[in-house]
Amino acid sequence: MNIGWKGVTILSTGVLATVVAIYQFGFNNQESQNNNASLNSNHVPSDQSSQIQQLEQIENNALKKSPLIPQAAIPRAPKLAPGTVLPEGHRALNDLSPSHVAEFKASRKNFTHFQIGNRNVKSIYTSDNAIWVGTSGGAIRYEPKTDDYQLFNVRNGLLANGVFNITQIGHRIAIGTYGGGLAMLDDKTKQWQIYNVPEGLGDAFVYGTLQMKNGDVWIATWTGANRIRGGNLDNPDSWEVFTVENTNGGVPNDWVYALAEGKNGELWMATEGGLARYHNEKWQNWKHADGLGAPYEKVKEQNQFKNDPAKFSSHHAKQKIQQGLQNVDGAYNPNYIIALAVDQQGYVWAGTWGGGLSRFDGTNWKTYTVSDGLPANHIFMLHVDKDNNLWAGTSKGLARFSSSRNQIKIFNTSHGLFSDTVFSMAIQDNGTYWIGSFGGVAKIKELN
Repeated sequence: MNIGWKGVTILSTGVLATVVAIYQFGFNNQESQNNNASLNSNHVPSDQSSQIQQLEQIENNALKKSPLIPQAAIPRAPKLAPGTVLPEGHRALNDLSPSHVAEFKASRKNFTHFQIGNRNVKSIYTSDNAIWVGTSGGAIRYEPKTDDYQLFNVRNGLLANGVFNITQIGHRIAIGTYGGGLAMLDDKTKQWQIYNVPEGLGDAFVYGTLQMKNGDVWIATWTGANRIRGGNLDNPDSWEVFTVENTNGGVPNDWVYALAEGKNGELWMATEGGLARYHNEKWQNWKHADGLGAPYEKVKEQNQFKNDPAKFSSHHAKQKIQQGLQNVDGAYNPNYIIALAVDQQGYVWAGTWGGGLSRFDGTNWKTYTVSDGLPANHIFMLHVDKDNNLWAGTSKGLARFSSSRNQIKIFNTSHGLFSDTVFSMAIQDNGTYWIGSFGGVAKIKELN
């Protein structure tokens, strides 16, 4: 892999002298073409491909509207060496107002942008020595102390370039991929091991992994979820898979997107058909009819995405009928949970596809939408920090719920985000925020 360049880039227009400091993870054009092939429909089942394309379109639309991201029509000035002092008094890309200029000048000292090209940042994980960034073009290992980075893709360890999720299982980094199974890396010995369908994996598309306190490892796939008892991945007898069929509907949908451990050791599962709980070897699930997600009538005018995925996907067309959504004409499914988190009180938070953010206490549901202060009703990411603040990445910015849940604060590109579409987030022990979007990552010292 040839890494093209990294450093600081100035973005400018003719009369408008706009300068944005961006440290870049760069890749050459050939790599871009090779990596983009991982999202081609030839590599992904048609229904799954159409869903990915739907997400990509949303990300692209958000990218075009961001004031801090270069547009195709804007010429680029020559590159500057790292550490170059930027000129004072520069203005924001699409806003000439003095108030916006002042805000941008203050915030640029607080953040650094890492640009990764035309890719999604679906996962960020902070380990002891490195920041791991999962993109649709591979996994990037970045060392902040040395400013060194390495890209892992099909050339040096992965079986697929697209990365859904990065976390740590035991002493190894676990990378869930688009069609390449689960890749495990010993970060010290640099030895890879791949777990795929022959090893017992439910599906080669791995959306998440979780190690429970009792040692069990769970893996979310697009054909159910695996449990590996005791976390012994190399023992075939430890593997089992749970699907709609073999749980008699306990798992409400085989497309599993996220996993979380509950306060009492139960397993919570986000699926495309609702929320599931597995506890004491028993399954239970909840759907929109039980209180998950906001009603279509409440959010119809709030949702900015009007394209109905059922019009170009047989999977979604069938799903609409199965879930009683025939009256929906847009990107909305309150049963479809993209993001999942459990806070320190044990409340379960489910981020839905256009139905807002729902909270479940085990009995009752409460749903937050734009009407309650959210920036958008499409929730792509949830994160609970050490102070029990809840962070929600949406299609229009990052929302922070205070630990008391009585205040919501919104952050966007004016606060240092690379884009208002937020897909991933991690916080280092020193309080540094790493926030992933389409096209790049923002490293932010403070978000207040």
